[in-house]
Amino acid sequence: MLISVIRTIIIYFFVIAAIRLMGKRQIGDMQPGELVVTLLISEIAAIPLQDSSQPLILGICAMFTLVALEIVISVAAMKSLKIRKLISGKSVVVIKNGVIDQKAMSRVRLTVLDLIELLRAQDVFSLDNVSYAVLEVNGSLSVLLKEDNQPLTPQTLNKKPQKEGMPLPVISDGKIVDESLSALEIQKEDVVKIVLANGLEVSRVFLLSLDRYGNFTLIKKG
Repeated sequence: MLISVIRTIIIYFFVIAAIRLMGKRQIGDMQPGELVVTLLISEIAAIPLQDSSQPLILGICAMFTLVALEIVISVAAMKSLKIRKLISGKSVVVIKNGVIDQKAMSRVRLTVLDLIELLRAQDVFSLDNVSYAVLEVNGSLSVLLKEDNQPLTPQTLNKKPQKEGMPLPVISDGKIVDESLSALEIQKEDVVKIVLANGLEVSRVFLLSLDRYGNFTLIKKG
């Protein structure tokens, strides 16, 4: 009995350490790879708890091998958009300029009822109020309302309304994101012009987000 209690305590602290090493995310915000590793860790941790004949060290080694693999893949994904897309997938614009992209919804196997349910979770009850909607890689839906349906804030109450669209990252860590260009219906040359006009090169840009009205936010690499 005492041995089982001690093994449980040891496994408990090692599981906490493994999850902490993976970083701070809620379950709903996890990338697919992180979720898989979390589920596998829970399964591996259960084996030595259920079978006291199994050496603890084997389960601990297996857990930290998975964590190490996840960290290596995460670092690689930070450096390469191709690896990130392969492991985590990519966001998909399902409503663009107020029009539902039926082909995009078909690709991600999202039904109209699913879309309406996700919109309701964002307190949006009419498709006519939506300008842009993006299905993120974790399954959540990001929504930009049309100008007339956006709530008033202290910052906008006394200002003349400006046209704004959903900003998408067109440059991430010095690399141009082709999917964002396609969603915004702009050319790579247009992005390069913005960067050059700000005295930078594409490789020196940490983040450039842009909307369909030309509003942009540029952050250079430190």
